[in-house]
Amino acid sequence: MDVRTFWLAGRPAIGDTELTVTNSHDGREIGRHSVPTDAQVEEAVAAAHAVARQAAALPVHVRAEALAHISRRIAERAEEIATLITAENGKPILWARGETSRAVATFRFAAEEARRWSGGVQRLDTEPAATGRLAYVSRVPYGPVLAITPFNFPLNLVAHKVAPAIAVGAPVIVKPAPATPLSALLLGEILAETDLPLGMFSVLPIENERASALVQDPRLPVVSFTGSAPVGYAIADQIPRKHVTLELGGNAAAVVLADADLEWAAQRIALYSNYQAGQSCIAVQRVIVEQPVYDAFVERLIPAVTGLVTGDPADEKTQVGPLVSEHAAERVEQWVQEAVAAGAKVLAGGTREGAAIAPTVLTDVPHDAKVACEEVFGPVMILQPAASVDEAYAMVNDSKYGLQAGVFTRSLDAAFQANRELEVGGVIIGDVPSYRADQMPYGGVKDSGIGREGLHSAMEDLTYEKVMVLTGLTL
Repeated sequence: MDVRTFWLAGRPAIGDTELTVTNSHDGREIGRHSVPTDAQVEEAVAAAHAVARQAAALPVHVRAEALAHISRRIAERAEEIATLITAENGKPILWARGETSRAVATFRFAAEEARRWSGGVQRLDTEPAATGRLAYVSRVPYGPVLAITPFNFPLNLVAHKVAPAIAVGAPVIVKPAPATPLSALLLGEILAETDLPLGMFSVLPIENERASALVQDPRLPVVSFTGSAPVGYAIADQIPRKHVTLELGGNAAAVVLADADLEWAAQRIALYSNYQAGQSCIAVQRVIVEQPVYDAFVERLIPAVTGLVTGDPADEKTQVGPLVSEHAAERVEQWVQEAVAAGAKVLAGGTREGAAIAPTVLTDVPHDAKVACEEVFGPVMILQPAASVDEAYAMVNDSKYGLQAGVFTRSLDAAFQANRELEVGGVIIGDVPSYRADQMPYGGVKDSGIGREGLHSAMEDLTYEKVMVLTGLTL
């Protein structure tokens, strides 16, 4: 099997060791990749630092056309890329194709935003002392970006780091998840086809324990991390003077109010608690149902959950595949067993076979059980009745996380109350919290992170405002 190169300052490179990527469904070898040496990592950082001024000064059309090219090439290679995502991640091909399509859109949105990215002017002669003065306000990249990406969206979450960096003219070094580096390396291949200057990007598939040196390197003033809250905040604590963006976890709640379309809510919650085997920060984990419709909703939910198609992620019909590893599945199984030992009841699932967990529904879960208060990151949901709308929203907020929430209701009053009261970064009305449009602001509060993604929001996050005051003008 060929060994994939990594990308060092825009060029393919080979280190002195290799790592193997395997499929979590059947354990077969998917690919091998070369691992950068310490000297090569240093070379990548030095190159990013050296090209930073040139990158910031790149004409907008150069950045935009590079991004548009990447979008087109992902679309042209979509089936190849989706198959690779399924192989290395274990997510069903259904979801892998969706992720690939989203990456096409993410780079296209970035190209469009780059063309709109421009400075503004502000008259300052609002007071006599400032007569003849005008401010030109532009945004300037902080500098090279270290992008640390997770395994669950090995292409599109890399895209959400790389695309805004290129759009604003910031070099970017990608450190992909060790379990799923191949999609990022393929993206590096496409990036290398553009006219971006050498040093503008590197993709370095190094082990997690080697990332600390990159995090602390002063030549990388921005660290953009997506992953778990403990790791994210540990990174932030290491570098208090750097600009840090953290897209962290959640235990997303879906609220079903008494006026909801129960059939729609059941179908959507069943699917999006279990899509990608629950390995999404906004997968439905907590389901809070207003008491008058609780029994009727559960009657619809359980058949919807048990009717999901599980199995081989390469099968076109599979909706729920394995977790990323057997170790990850063992942890989820342990959390379910702990909840059951503490009094929870299993309404569906609760079993494990290798890296696969059967779609699981629990009720009567103690408040302090891990499946209730932590991020389970597996195909597990818990059901909780609520006496009223107010109690339901209070239950959503009774969490250390605050990423997104979904509210199934037909009431505008209930919708706007949710928007006012829910302590989350996004409120999805009429659907699951798992909905995300790649151009919208996306991020959380509390232990769900700092900063926002979504192309325009991320571009702002990677830059600072700079003011030039012009004097002696006749306005």
